[in-house]
Amino acid sequence: MNDQDIHADRSAEKIRILLADDHALVRRGVRLILDREPDLEVVAEAGDGAEAIAMARTHDVDLAVLDIAMPRLTGLQAARELTSLKPGLRILMLTMHDNEQYLFQALKAGAGGYVLKSVADRDLVAACRAAMRDEPFLYPGAVTALIRNYLDRVRHGEEAPEQLLTPREEEVLKLVAEGHSSKEIAELLFISVKTVQRHRENLLHKLGLRDRLELTRYAIRAGLVEP
Repeated sequence: MNDQDIHADRSAEKIRILLADDHALVRRGVRLILDREPDLEVVAEAGDGAEAIAMARTHDVDLAVLDIAMPRLTGLQAARELTSLKPGLRILMLTMHDNEQYLFQALKAGAGGYVLKSVADRDLVAACRAAMRDEPFLYPGAVTALIRNYLDRVRHGEEAPEQLLTPREEEVLKLVAEGHSSKEIAELLFISVKTVQRHRENLLHKLGLRDRLELTRYAIRAGLVEP
């Protein structure tokens, strides 16, 4: 493979980014941060949300980095449109607003990360790479806000923690993960084999899993069994 082929391979691996902000100076600064990375490349720029959508239609992009406060369409409105237009497109919000309301709206709109402009030079590159791995990226204050919001909902009875599975389903899950057969589980829990099988089917359906191995991994993550 010659140098030209190697260069072509590297460029093909780059994360293609659409950058939208209504301030040209901000776009220039953000572009400098991103383009100096070997795996990131800004391939399209937009000055507002509507232009961002138009650019997404005409350019092959993997990731959209959107300011929240923009004319015509805000970044939040653009994110909703882009999620519908290009379901595989990852979205990051880049904003000066350390604001819980904006944070929750951004997550609802389909954003996978929320980066503050004040620390963009520190966080943005990592956030872009996390987004492409389908991992959420939130600054520490945002994580605190999410936890506080969740605990408030629990206290007000809007969300019941750990009620995805019934107590019986948790018992069955633990025993499945420990390697017991349906017959052994039936004997241990004093239920029929058919009931055990029904519980297993319910577990797979509720948790969106496919087989015993995935059930075991889930049980380990949930702390039901030791790895």
